[in-house]
Amino acid sequence: MRVLIVEDEPELAEAIRDGLRLEAIAADIAGDGNTALELLSLHQYDIAVLDRDIPGPSGDDVAASIVASGSGMPILMLTAADRLDDKASGFELGADDYLTKPFALQELVLRLRALDRRREHKRPPIWEVAGLKLDPFRREVYRDGRYVALTRKQFAVLEVLVAAGGGVISAEELLARAWDQNADPFTNAVRITVSTLRKRLGEPWLIATVPGVGYRIGTEDE
Repeated sequence: MRVLIVEDEPELAEAIRDGLRLEAIAADIAGDGNTALELLSLHQYDIAVLDRDIPGPSGDDVAASIVASGSGMPILMLTAADRLDDKASGFELGADDYLTKPFALQELVLRLRALDRRREHKRPPIWEVAGLKLDPFRREVYRDGRYVALTRKQFAVLEVLVAAGGGVISAEELLARAWDQNADPFTNAVRITVSTLRKRLGEPWLIATVPGVGYRIGTEDE
């Protein structure tokens, strides 16, 4: 999952980003409305976390832009305004959820996961392919009934590949979906992560390399 955090308090924004990373959720930060709109035009995000009171175009303006784009991206409004009419106006603007400050990071994580499940409501709650079972909610992976311990980044990469349903995912797309905007586009982190992930999952190799294109879920005998 990749999230855009639109928050003008740097310390809070960084604390949220760092906390989400511990949950294998990649997150970028925009400190104002203009930056938020720019990042939304450049990257594909799964969910936007918007503070309504930000410099430049307001969080409400950013929300309106997301809704107008027709992307269907869920919006979680994060704000100090806790009156009922404030919440009502936020939902009228297109917000899917509303969390008031101060808040517990774990509650934010749970709400983000709930929004992500709603966004992908047609997908099965547990992915199963070629003896692999991946539970995105419990963050657990099994191969032929054997529990496989993965790092947060390995799990994020595997989740993107499994969700593609056998489709080829480029290294660039994996970098965009499982890392964040600060990742070096010339890094070999994707190659290394895929290599170590293959070894963790064991033989027969479940992640196939498509030369010059990317990676996909599939065994050698397919």
